[in-house]
Amino acid sequence: MDSMCSPSSLSCLPSLYKNPKPYKQLSHFSFSNHRLSSLSIQSTFTSLKSTVCAVTPSEGTVSTINFEDFVEKDWSFLDADDINSDEFYKQNIDKIISAGKVGEDSKILISTGSEGFVGRVVDTLSCKQLLVVHDSLFVLACIKEKYDKVKCWQGELIFVPEKWAPFDVVFLYFLPALPFELNQVFGALSKVCAQGARIVISHPKGREMLEKQKAENPDVVVSDLPDKPTLESVASHHSFTIVDFVDQPGFYIAVLEDTK
Repeated sequence: MDSMCSPSSLSCLPSLYKNPKPYKQLSHFSFSNHRLSSLSIQSTFTSLKSTVCAVTPSEGTVSTINFEDFVEKDWSFLDADDINSDEFYKQNIDKIISAGKVGEDSKILISTGSEGFVGRVVDTLSCKQLLVVHDSLFVLACIKEKYDKVKCWQGELIFVPEKWAPFDVVFLYFLPALPFELNQVFGALSKVCAQGARIVISHPKGREMLEKQKAENPDVVVSDLPDKPTLESVASHHSFTIVDFVDQPGFYIAVLEDTK
């Protein structure tokens, strides 16, 4: 089994060993063709939290990457509801997915998606490419273990490499977890979206559940869902137009289209 990182392998650290930086900056890991077992996931995170991974680049210099302070946030609340047992929740998830109007040739980006949401997308859609971007290495490892064809990239949404672009559909599944202003988010998306791309911002249980999640997970939920006037104003500056908007206590969805 391939592991994500080992002292003797550089495949998981394409750029980090050359320019070691603090954790928030060295958050760019991608898993494209590695099959992970539950055992390898566990050993990987034990290694990340307790060891120092040292490598020797071809230039002859030696760099050290310290993972002793590596801390994973708790994202389990995003998968608190079982899609298979909660019919109302499942219906809302399906509404979110269908709003993307995904086709077989579509290239999809999911930002901060739950494992359950990603699984539902994989099970119900056929597409050309599916990239999941998340802050959590553990969440991505679990997704990669279940869905080997899904591409996973750990890092910030506004820094997603353009090598996977242009995207036809972007699901901002949990926007309130992004530590960026709305203007930054749309500015970044405008650079990687194809003409006519659809952006789907959502919360399957709406603002009431979001307020509860914010109170219980203040380190993860750092912003709110935008109201329509705010969203419309910011999006228009980046050539995105709102085509659908629902803001109910138990369901939120905003669908935008790239008109550039």
